[in-house]
Amino acid sequence: MTTELYFIYDSHCPWSYAATPLVNALQQAYPEMNIHLLHSAHYIGKDSAGEEQMQAAAKISGLKFGRDHIRYANSPKSSIKTANFMAWLEGKQADKQLAVLNALQRAHFIEGNPLSNKHDFNDIVEKFKLSPSNKVFKDELSMDAEYVLEGIEEIQQIIGTTGFPVLVMTVNDNAIFIDHSQYLSSPHAVVAAVEKEIAAIKLAKSES
Repeated sequence: MTTELYFIYDSHCPWSYAATPLVNALQQAYPEMNIHLLHSAHYIGKDSAGEEQMQAAAKISGLKFGRDHIRYANSPKSSIKTANFMAWLEGKQADKQLAVLNALQRAHFIEGNPLSNKHDFNDIVEKFKLSPSNKVFKDELSMDAEYVLEGIEEIQQIIGTTGFPVLVMTVNDNAIFIDHSQYLSSPHAVVAAVEKEIAAIKLAKSES
């Protein structure tokens, strides 16, 4: 059984932050699964999800948002450098992606780190022993990040939505669209739901 998980997210989106624990739970349940973290680079310094969405995400998920993040919740955000950083990481050290994403979201949503210049990434670069090149921290999307956006577009065409966050799991040739909104308050419940889907796929295959 070949399993892959595709997570379309934005590092500066509170709903993506709330959905990441589902990815963590699935990764623990299926350690052999390939995980593709696809950064949508939605925020380009012109707007933000805002305080209302942040409060809604906090209420449903029970996740903490730090005081410094709350204070600037309505300020414009740019996730371009994070998109470049994560695309670079996928190419260089893909096994660290999920742990790094968790650390980045913690830095942004709890510690109030805007992740808007190279210096903001220093602690995470050191902690995970990474060596990204300077071009990762430019103000425009890198070629790798653009390539990720093309992959996102393909998935969006298949599932018929341009929203995010999105979770899609593939089991051999079958795709399971995971409605993340149902599991934000209890991330581990997603594992049982996915197991049910996989059992149904196996049953259908044995009957055909």
